[in-house]
Amino acid sequence: MNRILPFLLILFLTLGLNAQTNTYKISFPNAVHHETKISIKFPNITSDTLAVRMSRTSPGRYALHEFAKNVYSFEATNSKGEALKVMRPDPYQWVISGHDGQVNISYTLFANRADGTYSQIDETHAHLNIPATFMYAPSLKDRKIEVDFMVREDLNWKVATQLQKISKTKYAAPNLYYFMDSPTELSDFGLKEFEFDGQMIRLALHHNGTQEELDTYFEKVKRVVLEQKKVYGTLPTFDYGTYTFLACYVPNASGDGMEHRNSTVLTTKTSLADGGMERNIGTVSHEFFHAWNVERIRPKTLEPFDFENANMSGALWFAEGFTSYYTNLILCRAGLMSPEKYVEGLTGTFNYVWNSPARQFFNPIEMSYQAPFVDAATAVDPVNRENTFISYYSYGSILGLALDLSLRQNDLNLDDYMKLVWNSYGKSEIPYTITDLHKSLNQYAGEAFGNLFFENYIYKSNMPDYKALLASVGLALNQKNEIPYFGVAAAIDEDLNGVIKSNPKIGTPAYKASLDKGDVITAINGTSFPNGEQFTSFIEKQQVGDTLKFDFKRFGIQKTTNVVLEASPLYTIYLEEKEGEKPSDEILKKRKDWLKVE
Repeated sequence: MNRILPFLLILFLTLGLNAQTNTYKISFPNAVHHETKISIKFPNITSDTLAVRMSRTSPGRYALHEFAKNVYSFEATNSKGEALKVMRPDPYQWVISGHDGQVNISYTLFANRADGTYSQIDETHAHLNIPATFMYAPSLKDRKIEVDFMVREDLNWKVATQLQKISKTKYAAPNLYYFMDSPTELSDFGLKEFEFDGQMIRLALHHNGTQEELDTYFEKVKRVVLEQKKVYGTLPTFDYGTYTFLACYVPNASGDGMEHRNSTVLTTKTSLADGGMERNIGTVSHEFFHAWNVERIRPKTLEPFDFENANMSGALWFAEGFTSYYTNLILCRAGLMSPEKYVEGLTGTFNYVWNSPARQFFNPIEMSYQAPFVDAATAVDPVNRENTFISYYSYGSILGLALDLSLRQNDLNLDDYMKLVWNSYGKSEIPYTITDLHKSLNQYAGEAFGNLFFENYIYKSNMPDYKALLASVGLALNQKNEIPYFGVAAAIDEDLNGVIKSNPKIGTPAYKASLDKGDVITAINGTSFPNGEQFTSFIEKQQVGDTLKFDFKRFGIQKTTNVVLEASPLYTIYLEEKEGEKPSDEILKKRKDWLKVE
């Protein structure tokens, strides 16, 4: 047998594969000034022109971000290093012609925001969100990509990413989409990992703290992972058998969390030593839950993800909102948050949703449609979000609570519904529609139950009977109706300048009195204001039904109005035992089954 032929065949296939691989290099000689140098080789180009571009969006985000604005010093050459002709048909593209079958490009990127959307380059790290960093060729989206992260060895940088490792600093992605979905952290991070169900869970933590803090925090992360697996019954199958938490808890970071297929970005200024041990773990819980719900239990409206336009989905009340419901519930079940703290923590979200006038304009699906305008989106013109928008995170969270407690009245639970959706859609990665969620609830809890929930609370904006639902697990829902209510955050406590800083909510005393954002309060009941007293404290000293005369300036013109204080519409949620009431054994058992605590 001629052994040379198989060898030549393997060599030919290897060379052919390499010819279809786009190779990237990124270096950081001017990291101190937030610049990085990037070069890309696109071989075996068969078309006359090659269009390369920067993404306008990023996986996990829904708004436009225009990453091209931070690109400069762009150059394009052929395989011999000769300059090629470049056209700019729009702000996001570079169209290159005259090549010899290979196009090489290079450019400088400025990057100075460390969060889940953008990138940051400095001498502490290279925090890289791939769409914010690397150009790509849409026509070559199915090609393999290799990238060489030329780390600053003088700064002891290492590489943490969900990309497949090839060598010390070289990593690969099977296609463009996987590459764009793979945030990468280059820094002198600490690494902890544990094996769970045959897969590796890793925490790469870039912080200024100690190894002991990392060790302690990692134990909390492990408890979150173990508890979340119980909801679904199994871990997702992570590519390359690994899931990585990419955490930057440093002063130069911005607070954020962003899920990806086999990793998540966690950023905050709050160090573990300065309260982050407790405060940061909630983001861990939220983002890891996304490994099931949104990454694999995937809305059909987000498939395929569009890197050139805003991404809109009506399912975010479920994808983000139900994930938010589980965020602190998981911490409670894992023993990282007391039942009392968890229950009382429901109060703020409940009040925000319950008292919002926005439900008269949009249902949860329509609220989800607003994501491209609110999810880290930027705009310079004023908006009326106080009256027209409820975050789908909060709206969905409160609906998740209602659905869970409603199911438990029938000896069912939300965990098993999530398992059903996981087994029907997530495991096999079949994108779902809202109709699929509705049918799944009908299948799990019966048509009457499923239809009632979706018809009233998803397709419409009605609210469940929370008082009865909370009472079913021994929780009290009481209104603070003896406290006077003004209805807008006027005269912000920090500066006491008398300026109304937000739009008054529809129907509140301030709204009825025709006060508006930007009005400057100069006197109340004839007494000059500000007078050194916090505005909220002043209002709380009044009585429900009191009429207050407000003198204020609008556009430099002095005006007067009367505000009639009303009873506060705010509620508190707490364990019934706090008021000396003893729930029945049956109710306490239901609470135990819900919170999974003694």
